Amino acid sequence: MAEPSPNTIGPHPHRPDGARGMEPATDLPLAREALGVLEGAFEAFERISVSFSGAEDVVLVDLGARILGSDLPVFSLDTGRLHPETHRFMETVREHYGVTIETLAPDPDELARLVRAKGLFSFYRDGHGECCAIRKIAPLGRKLEHLDAWITGQRADQSVTREGLPIVQDDLAYSSAAHPIRKFNPLANWTGEDVWDYIRRREVPYNLLHDQGFRSIGCEPCTRPVGPHQHEREGRWWWEDIGDKECGLHAQNVVEPLRIVEP
Repeated sequence: MAEPSPNTIGPHPHRPDGARGMEPATDLPLAREALGVLEGAFEAFERISVSFSGAEDVVLVDLGARILGSDLPVFSLDTGRLHPETHRFMETVREHYGVTIETLAPDPDELARLVRAKGLFSFYRDGHGECCAIRKIAPLGRKLEHLDAWITGQRADQSVTREGLPIVQDDLAYSSAAHPIRKFNPLANWTGEDVWDYIRRREVPYNLLHDQGFRSIGCEPCTRPVGPHQHEREGRWWWEDIGDKECGLHAQNVVEPLRIVEP
Protein backbone atom coordinates (compact mmCIF):
# COMPACT_ATOMS: atom_id res chain seq x y z
CA MET A 1 0.00 0.00 0.00
CA ALA A 2 1.32 3.45 -0.85
CA GLU A 3 2.40 5.66 2.01
CA PRO A 4 0.13 8.57 3.04
CA SER A 5 0.88 11.38 0.63
CA PRO A 6 2.60 14.46 2.02
CA ASN A 7 0.50 16.33 -0.52
CA THR A 8 -2.83 15.63 1.20
CA ILE A 9 -4.59 18.92 1.77
CA GLY A 10 -6.15 18.43 5.22
CA PRO A 11 -6.84 21.35 7.59
CA HIS A 12 -4.81 24.48 6.97
CA PRO A 13 -1.83 24.52 9.40
CA HIS A 14 -2.50 28.14 10.44
CA ARG A 15 -6.29 28.02 10.48
CA PRO A 16 -8.61 26.34 13.00
CA ASP A 17 -10.10 23.06 11.77
CA GLY A 18 -13.19 23.64 9.72
CA ALA A 19 -12.50 27.29 9.01
CA ARG A 20 -12.76 28.22 5.35
CA GLY A 21 -11.62 30.97 3.03
CA MET A 22 -8.72 31.32 0.64
CA GLU A 23 -5.57 33.23 1.44
CA PRO A 24 -4.39 35.78 -1.13
CA ALA A 25 -2.14 34.52 -3.90
CA THR A 26 0.38 37.27 -3.20
CA ASP A 27 0.83 36.18 0.41
CA LEU A 28 4.14 34.47 -0.45
CA PRO A 29 7.20 36.10 -2.10
CA LEU A 30 7.52 33.28 -4.64
CA ALA A 31 3.86 33.70 -5.58
CA ARG A 32 4.35 37.43 -6.08
CA GLU A 33 7.34 36.70 -8.30
CA ALA A 34 5.41 34.16 -10.38
CA LEU A 35 2.44 36.51 -10.67
CA GLY A 36 4.77 39.21 -11.99
CA VAL A 37 6.25 36.81 -14.55
CA LEU A 38 2.77 35.91 -15.77
CA GLU A 39 1.67 39.54 -15.94
CA GLY A 40 4.73 40.37 -18.04
CA ALA A 41 4.21 37.36 -20.29
CA PHE A 42 0.55 38.16 -20.98
CA GLU A 43 1.44 41.78 -21.64
CA ALA A 44 4.22 40.89 -24.06
CA PHE A 45 2.49 38.13 -26.02
CA GLU A 46 -1.02 37.86 -27.40
CA ARG A 47 -0.59 34.32 -28.74
CA ILE A 48 0.35 32.62 -25.48
CA SER A 49 -1.07 29.75 -23.44
CA VAL A 50 -0.55 27.81 -20.21
CA SER A 51 0.39 24.14 -20.56
CA PHE A 52 -1.67 22.22 -18.01
CA SER A 53 -1.35 18.75 -16.54
CA GLY A 54 -0.33 18.60 -12.88
CA ALA A 55 -0.04 20.29 -9.50
CA GLU A 56 2.41 22.94 -10.66
CA ASP A 57 0.23 23.80 -13.64
CA VAL A 58 -2.90 24.28 -11.56
CA VAL A 59 -0.93 26.78 -9.47
CA LEU A 60 -0.26 28.64 -12.73
CA VAL A 61 -3.95 28.46 -13.61
CA ASP A 62 -4.86 29.84 -10.19
CA LEU A 63 -2.39 32.70 -10.59
CA GLY A 64 -3.24 33.31 -14.23
CA ALA A 65 -6.96 33.41 -13.56
CA ARG A 66 -6.34 36.29 -11.15
CA ILE A 67 -4.99 38.23 -14.12
CA LEU A 68 -7.21 37.16 -17.03
CA GLY A 69 -10.14 35.45 -15.31
CA SER A 70 -12.00 32.94 -17.45
CA ASP A 71 -10.18 34.26 -20.54
CA LEU A 72 -6.98 32.52 -19.41
CA PRO A 73 -5.74 30.39 -22.36
CA VAL A 74 -4.98 26.82 -21.26
CA PHE A 75 -4.17 23.66 -23.19
CA SER A 76 -3.51 20.08 -22.13
CA LEU A 77 -2.14 16.99 -23.87
CA ASP A 78 -4.62 14.13 -23.77
CA THR A 79 -2.41 11.21 -24.77
CA GLY A 80 -5.16 8.61 -24.64
CA ARG A 81 -3.32 6.85 -21.79
CA LEU A 82 -4.10 9.17 -18.86
CA HIS A 83 -5.57 7.97 -15.57
CA PRO A 84 -9.34 8.48 -15.15
CA GLU A 85 -8.50 10.60 -12.11
CA THR A 86 -6.52 12.95 -14.34
CA HIS A 87 -9.49 13.47 -16.63
CA ARG A 88 -11.69 14.19 -13.62
CA PHE A 89 -9.06 16.62 -12.32
CA MET A 90 -9.05 18.49 -15.64
CA GLU A 91 -12.82 18.80 -15.51
CA THR A 92 -12.72 20.01 -11.91
CA VAL A 93 -10.21 22.71 -12.85
CA ARG A 94 -12.29 23.75 -15.83
CA GLU A 95 -15.40 24.17 -13.71
CA HIS A 96 -13.60 25.73 -10.72
CA TYR A 97 -12.02 28.55 -12.75
CA GLY A 98 -14.50 28.77 -15.58
CA VAL A 99 -11.69 28.40 -18.11
CA THR A 100 -11.63 26.50 -21.36
CA ILE A 101 -9.00 23.76 -21.44
CA GLU A 102 -8.10 22.91 -25.02
CA THR A 103 -7.21 19.22 -25.21
CA LEU A 104 -4.66 18.13 -27.80
CA ALA A 105 -4.80 14.55 -29.08
CA PRO A 106 -2.27 12.47 -31.04
CA ASP A 107 -2.67 11.91 -34.76
CA PRO A 108 -4.82 8.76 -35.03
CA ASP A 109 -3.02 7.43 -38.11
CA GLU A 110 0.45 7.79 -36.55
CA LEU A 111 -0.80 6.14 -33.38
CA ALA A 112 -2.45 3.30 -35.27
CA ARG A 113 0.78 2.56 -37.15
CA LEU A 114 2.78 2.35 -33.92
CA VAL A 115 0.25 0.14 -32.14
CA ARG A 116 -0.12 -2.13 -35.16
CA ALA A 117 3.63 -2.56 -35.47
CA LYS A 118 4.64 -2.76 -31.81
CA GLY A 119 1.55 -3.09 -29.63
CA LEU A 120 0.45 -0.92 -26.72
CA PHE A 121 3.43 -1.34 -24.41
CA SER A 122 6.51 -1.15 -26.64
CA PHE A 123 7.99 1.58 -24.41
CA TYR A 124 8.88 -1.00 -21.74
CA ARG A 125 11.11 -2.66 -24.34
CA ASP A 126 12.21 0.16 -26.62
CA GLY A 127 12.11 3.16 -24.31
CA HIS A 128 9.41 5.79 -24.05
CA GLY A 129 10.72 8.14 -26.73
CA GLU A 130 8.80 6.74 -29.70
CA CYS A 131 5.44 6.64 -27.93
CA CYS A 132 5.87 10.09 -26.37
CA ALA A 133 6.84 11.51 -29.76
CA ILE A 134 3.45 10.57 -31.16
CA ARG A 135 1.27 11.12 -28.12
CA LYS A 136 2.89 14.28 -26.73
CA ILE A 137 5.65 15.93 -28.76
CA ALA A 138 3.86 16.04 -32.13
CA PRO A 139 0.59 17.45 -30.71
CA LEU A 140 2.54 20.09 -28.78
CA GLY A 141 4.48 21.01 -31.91
CA ARG A 142 1.25 21.49 -33.84
CA LYS A 143 -0.10 23.71 -31.06
CA LEU A 144 3.05 25.82 -30.85
CA GLU A 145 2.82 26.58 -34.56
CA HIS A 146 -0.01 28.94 -33.53
CA LEU A 147 1.66 30.42 -30.42
CA ASP A 148 4.50 32.84 -29.86
CA ALA A 149 5.03 31.85 -26.23
CA TRP A 150 3.94 29.21 -23.76
CA ILE A 151 3.99 28.81 -20.00
CA THR A 152 5.08 25.64 -18.19
CA GLY A 153 5.06 24.45 -14.58
CA GLN A 154 8.61 23.09 -14.64
CA ARG A 155 10.71 23.38 -11.48
CA ALA A 156 14.51 23.29 -11.36
CA ASP A 157 14.51 20.73 -8.54
CA GLN A 158 12.28 18.22 -10.32
CA SER A 159 15.07 16.35 -12.06
CA VAL A 160 18.77 16.42 -12.91
CA THR A 161 17.66 17.36 -16.41
CA ARG A 162 16.06 20.56 -15.08
CA GLU A 163 18.85 21.89 -12.89
CA GLY A 164 19.57 25.53 -13.69
CA LEU A 165 16.18 25.99 -15.37
CA PRO A 166 15.64 29.69 -16.10
CA ILE A 167 12.37 31.55 -15.57
CA VAL A 168 12.40 32.83 -19.16
CA GLN A 169 14.11 31.27 -22.16
CA ASP A 170 13.97 31.03 -25.91
CA ASP A 171 12.46 27.66 -26.78
CA LEU A 172 15.11 26.38 -29.13
CA ALA A 173 13.44 22.96 -29.38
CA TYR A 174 10.36 24.32 -31.16
CA SER A 175 11.49 27.69 -32.54
CA SER A 176 12.54 28.29 -36.12
CA ALA A 177 14.22 31.24 -37.78
CA ALA A 178 10.84 32.33 -39.10
CA HIS A 179 8.95 31.64 -35.89
CA PRO A 180 10.77 32.22 -32.58
CA ILE A 181 8.97 30.96 -29.47
CA ARG A 182 9.46 32.20 -25.92
CA LYS A 183 9.07 29.84 -22.97
CA PHE A 184 8.16 30.94 -19.45
CA ASN A 185 8.79 28.81 -16.35
CA PRO A 186 7.37 30.97 -13.53
CA LEU A 187 7.84 28.24 -10.91
CA ALA A 188 11.45 27.45 -11.82
CA ASN A 189 12.69 28.47 -8.36
CA TRP A 190 9.89 26.75 -6.42
CA THR A 191 10.24 23.48 -4.54
CA GLY A 192 7.61 20.78 -4.30
CA GLU A 193 6.88 21.99 -0.77
CA ASP A 194 6.29 25.51 -2.10
CA VAL A 195 3.78 24.17 -4.62
CA TRP A 196 1.81 22.24 -2.01
CA ASP A 197 1.94 25.06 0.50
CA TYR A 198 0.35 27.26 -2.14
CA ILE A 199 -2.29 24.63 -2.93
CA ARG A 200 -3.19 24.35 0.74
CA ARG A 201 -3.31 28.08 1.32
CA ARG A 202 -5.43 28.76 -1.76
CA GLU A 203 -7.49 25.55 -1.53
CA VAL A 204 -6.62 24.83 -5.14
CA PRO A 205 -8.02 21.67 -6.81
CA TYR A 206 -5.53 18.84 -7.23
CA ASN A 207 -5.38 15.37 -8.75
CA LEU A 208 -6.61 12.83 -6.18
CA LEU A 209 -3.88 10.42 -7.28
CA HIS A 210 -1.55 12.52 -5.12
CA ASP A 211 -3.34 11.11 -2.07
CA GLN A 212 -2.36 7.61 -3.23
CA GLY A 213 1.39 8.26 -3.23
CA PHE A 214 1.74 9.59 -6.79
CA ARG A 215 4.04 12.61 -6.80
CA SER A 216 4.62 13.23 -10.53
CA ILE A 217 1.77 12.05 -12.75
CA GLY A 218 1.94 11.21 -16.43
CA CYS A 219 0.39 8.42 -18.48
CA GLU A 220 -1.03 5.49 -16.53
CA PRO A 221 1.36 2.76 -17.83
CA CYS A 222 4.41 4.95 -17.18
CA THR A 223 3.58 6.34 -13.73
CA ARG A 224 3.57 4.73 -10.32
CA PRO A 225 3.59 5.85 -6.67
CA VAL A 226 6.90 6.56 -4.97
CA GLY A 227 8.11 5.72 -1.50
CA PRO A 228 8.68 8.27 1.29
CA HIS A 229 12.39 8.63 0.55
CA GLN A 230 12.22 8.55 -3.25
CA HIS A 231 12.44 11.58 -5.51
CA GLU A 232 9.12 12.54 -7.09
CA ARG A 233 10.35 11.79 -10.64
CA GLU A 234 11.37 8.23 -9.74
CA GLY A 235 7.78 7.19 -10.36
CA ARG A 236 8.04 8.26 -14.02
CA TRP A 237 9.51 5.78 -16.52
CA TRP A 238 10.99 3.92 -13.55
CA TRP A 239 12.62 1.30 -15.78
CA GLU A 240 14.86 3.92 -17.42
CA ASP A 241 17.93 5.87 -16.29
CA ILE A 242 17.41 8.99 -14.20
CA GLY A 243 18.88 11.13 -16.98
CA ASP A 244 16.18 9.95 -19.39
CA LYS A 245 13.17 11.18 -17.42
CA GLU A 246 12.05 13.73 -19.99
CA CYS A 247 9.34 12.84 -22.47
CA GLY A 248 10.67 15.25 -25.08
CA LEU A 249 8.34 18.16 -24.42
CA HIS A 250 11.27 19.88 -22.76
CA ALA A 251 14.06 18.45 -24.90
CA GLN A 252 15.90 21.72 -24.51
CA ASN A 253 16.65 20.68 -20.92
CA VAL A 254 19.00 17.97 -22.14
CA VAL A 255 20.16 19.37 -25.49
CA GLU A 256 22.56 22.28 -25.78
CA PRO A 257 22.67 25.12 -26.52
CA LEU A 258 20.40 26.83 -23.99
CA ARG A 259 19.58 30.48 -24.53
CA ILE A 260 18.38 32.20 -21.37
CA VAL A 261 16.45 35.46 -21.61
CA GLU A 262 17.46 38.01 -18.99
CA PRO A 263 14.47 39.34 -16.99
